[in-house]
Amino acid sequence: MRNNHGIIFMLAFAVLFPGVMIAQNENTDENYTAYDLMSKYYNDNFNPFKKKNVYIGLSFSLQDLQQENTTGLLQNVVDGQSLDYNIKLKSGYYISDYTMVGFNLYYEHDKFEGTVFRDPDTLQSNSISKSFDFTPNIRPSFPLTKNDRLSFFVEVGLTFGYTSALTRNVKKVDVVNTQFTEGFHFRAGISPGITFFTMESFAFEVQLKLIGYDLEVLQQSANNGPESRIVDQKVDAKIDLLSLNLGLSYYFGSKK
Repeated sequence: MRNNHGIIFMLAFAVLFPGVMIAQNENTDENYTAYDLMSKYYNDNFNPFKKKNVYIGLSFSLQDLQQENTTGLLQNVVDGQSLDYNIKLKSGYYISDYTMVGFNLYYEHDKFEGTVFRDPDTLQSNSISKSFDFTPNIRPSFPLTKNDRLSFFVEVGLTFGYTSALTRNVKKVDVVNTQFTEGFHFRAGISPGITFFTMESFAFEVQLKLIGYDLEVLQQSANNGPESRIVDQKVDAKIDLLSLNLGLSYYFGSKK
């Protein structure tokens, strides 16, 4: 009988004073750290690499450089400014768990204007170059943690690209030299990387070019003269920190 009276008393207390019970639950949440609260998102039905999920990624860089009396390898910059930027858009669709088919687009733009010294002449130099790449690829992922928050991936892709560049140098006002370069390039490569989810379905990615075959065909002409042709082939298998890329990505359908 005493046990029955205790149960009835607790039920009546919960009905008459629900705010007290809620407050107790809220107090338990206060015991969690910020990291714990963020981690709770990944512990229940978080599947970023599940079949039919959609992936979108972005990486970019921008450099605005002003130079005065700067010594270089081939020329000295008396006064000049360069603006260089590139942007890479990535997309993909998971055809099965942990295996994605993707497509990447890349654009790069470099521009320089200024006065340079090339022994024995001082020149007014202007140059601009542009390049476009598109890369179909396949990318399997390998989770490094139980909740898939940290994972390793290997991207295998074929890159096709186009490059154009125009340089114009003026010497002694009336002497103008121009050079136009146009080319196509191809790359077959393997690029491993790491994915880490920082906030819900957003993730940071670090990717490195590791193994690849490059083919580049360039055609150049100076002052509208005869064209020259360059064919360059290269095979690389090394860790090059200069090829390290950092980007932000989002996984649609990761939380269901």
